[in-house]
Order: sequence, then C-alpha cells, then structure tokens
Amino acid sequence: MDDPYKLLGVARDATHDQIKSAYRKLARSLHPDVNPNNKQAEERFKKISAAYDLLGDEKKRARYDAGEIDGSGTERARRSYRSYSEDPGAGKFSDGFRFGNSADDIFAELLRRRSKGRSAGWNPFEQGDEKSPTKGADADYSLKISFPESVMGTTKRITLPTGKHLDVKVPAGTKDGAKLRLKGQGHPGRGASPAGDALIEMKVEAHPFFSRDGNDILATVPITLPEAVLGGKVTVPTVDGKVTLTIPPGSNSGSVLRLKGKGAPNGKTRGDQLVTLSVVLPERADSELESFLKSWSAKNPYDVRTKVGME
Repeated sequence: MDDPYKLLGVARDATHDQIKSAYRKLARSLHPDVNPNNKQAEERFKKISAAYDLLGDEKKRARYDAGEIDGSGTERARRSYRSYSEDPGAGKFSDGFRFGNSADDIFAELLRRRSKGRSAGWNPFEQGDEKSPTKGADADYSLKISFPESVMGTTKRITLPTGKHLDVKVPAGTKDGAKLRLKGQGHPGRGASPAGDALIEMKVEAHPFFSRDGNDILATVPITLPEAVLGGKVTVPTVDGKVTLTIPPGSNSGSVLRLKGKGAPNGKTRGDQLVTLSVVLPERADSELESFLKSWSAKNPYDVRTKVGME
C-alpha cells in the first residue's frame, strides 16, 4: 500500500497547509484536463487525491499515524487477545489465560473462554470489521467563468478525480467566490456509506470594462467633448448586447446614467447597469479649438474648485 506522505511528497510532521499546498500543486500538473489520454497521469492523479482525502482529514490522519488504518483508509485487522507472558514460570497468558504443556490444553482453554465470553460480548477470535462504513470525503474544485457567464448563467464541464466528466450548471447571477455543492459527486464512501459532495468555487474572470456592485453592473464609457457639451446618442455595451444611450447636453466626467434592468439577476428581477461618463479630449491639440476656448473663456469665466471648497 502506497504511503500517502510519500505520494504527496511531504514529511510526516507536515502541517495541514503544507499538505494542502502540495496536493494542489500536484493536482494542477496531473489533472486529466491537462493530460488528456495519459493513463499514467490519470492513475497518479487518483492516488494523490486519495492520499489527500486521508491526510487532509485530521481524524483520518491521526488514525493512520497510529496504525489503525492503512494508506487506503481501510481498518487494519485487530487481535482481540493479548500476547502471552515470556516468563516460562508464569504459566498463563498475560490477560489471564492459563495453559498446560499441550496444544490441546491451550486450544481447549481458548474455546472455554470464548464460550464464557459470548454472554459478555467478547470473542478472542474476532478480528473486527475490515472496513468500517464511512461517508466519502468532499472534493474541492475551482471553476473559471467569464463575467457575462456569471451574470447570464452557463453550463461548464469538469473532470472528477475518477476521470468522470460532469456538466455543471452555473446559475445566472453567480458571484465570484460562490460555491456550488453537487450531492454525491465527491470521493466514494466506504462500505454502504454514501459518497461525499463536490464543492465547486466560482472564479469570475476580470472584464475589460464591466465590474459589479451587488446586482448592479458598472461600466465607464468615454465620450467626446462635443458629446459632453451638446449631448447626443452613443452606443454602449451591456451583458445583453449593445444598446443606445442618450447623453444629456452639458454632461461632465463622473456623471452617472442608469440603464434599467441591465444588471445581474436577483430572483425574478434584475439590477441596473450604471454608466459613468468620462470626457476625453482629442489626442492632438487643435489650434482652432484652442483659439475658440481662449476667446470663450475670456468672456465666460467660471470657477469650479472654489465651489467644492478646494480654494
């Protein structure tokens, strides 16, 4: 039976975090998705998963270290009787068995004690269960999804330690860090006990212009100087597709416009998309614009900083 410590490449006094780190590092390199059609990698992936199932559980690890279970988690056979005394003059087992010089006498004494012990529930020949029923351990996974997929929902396929493929339905409105529990899709149980569960943590990838605040989606949209001053209609992206947004005349950078119902789902309703405007000047200076602004500024001076208490 393989030593789980050697399988994970950790010392016997390794901490729980060290064991977890070693398992994750190996799992990333040996996962069937990374090594398609590689039976050797798949078999090793199963072994390290089983090793982490044992060492990652403090109770199981303690029982393994004490020699009560083997590397597969199977109960080791236990003798229900003690060894006899090495003192030739003692003439008895250390738990009270007395014997003569013949094997028949010893066997007769064992049978006598066995018959006597039945009423007390003790049997010197009992070895105990080879495998005690134990529910399977949960299996942890992480699943990357795009920002639109987290908002609109999707179905993704993952590969379990057994090599089994499983389609996971990601609900609409799923947030980064949310966990899905799939009943009975974890490590197999022992005996008649059920399998553990699969716990899948959602990792929402960053988006170039969308972010999220609760059920609202945030986006910053650049507009030109004429659009800010004169107003107009611009095309902006949403998770549902592009829509037309009306810019009011005299809009400033930082102005926020609301697109109702374009946010993330929340039950039967949806949040909104909040569009923050950002006024962007031309990349190159324009002499005509500069001349106009100099003339206009001289005739229409205004102070924006004193109004907010900065001067």
